[in-house]
Parts: sequence; C-alpha cells; structure tokens
Amino acid sequence: MRIQRFRWWHISDVLPIEADLFGQERWSAAMFWSELANGHHYVAAVDEDESLLGYAGLAVSPPDEAWVQNLAVRRNAQRGGIGRALLGELLAEAERRDTRRVLLEVAVTNAPAQKLYAAHGFEPVGVRRGYYQPSNTDALVMMRDG
Repeated sequence: MRIQRFRWWHISDVLPIEADLFGQERWSAAMFWSELANGHHYVAAVDEDESLLGYAGLAVSPPDEAWVQNLAVRRNAQRGGIGRALLGELLAEAERRDTRRVLLEVAVTNAPAQKLYAAHGFEPVGVRRGYYQPSNTDALVMMRDG
C-alpha cells in the first residue's frame, strides 16, 4: 500500500466505497470535483495494482485551522492501518502549512473512527445535532490542538 495524491480519475473508484460505507449520506462525484477544484489536500491509498483502498481530504482555512473533510477505507481493507496512514498524511500536511488546530466531524455511532482520532490526539469539543441527513445522526466534533 502506498499513499499518493488524489486525482480526478480516482473519483469513479471512490463512489462505490462511498455508497457502501455511507449509503444515502454519501458524497457525490460533484462534491469530490468541487473539493479538488478548490485546491483542498486529498490523498489516496492504493495497492500494488493501483486499486483504491481508501482516501482522505483536508481543507485548510488560513491562518491556523484545518478540517478533515473525509476519511474512508474500503470495507474489505479496513483494520490494516490504512486509515491511520491516511490520517497521518493529513496531519503532516496540516503541520507543513503551520496549521495550529485540526477539526473533524464523525458520526456519534462510529466508535472505531472516534478511537482512531483519539489515538491521534483529537478530543471531543461539541456535538452537531442531526448533522448527518437523512438519518438525522448526530456528529461529534473533535479537535486536535498542535
């Protein structure tokens, strides 16, 4: 597995992963196109055959804040360190850009992701009620101060 820059041609491979992991709350192709067009930092994890295993994105808001936009690993590739590697790359990019604070939203029902984020220094700072639609699931806001 290696981490590389996320490119437009990865979008078609992302959509089935989004559908599988997030169902009706998945991101659309247009949302990923917009993220790339806006210059956000996106990375992809690929295997030796260049198959997409996972992806993650970071939006930096100068002067000192960044948001993890998304982080997902294909279901059959989970629990192998890919999510940890993707998050590590996002945090390294935030550091390269002298970003002091990194935030993210995660479903309150997603304990494995919360555990991953906590292991990287993120702490809960708030809840956004009904954030994820149409399920009306709350989002836990987590922050890492650096």
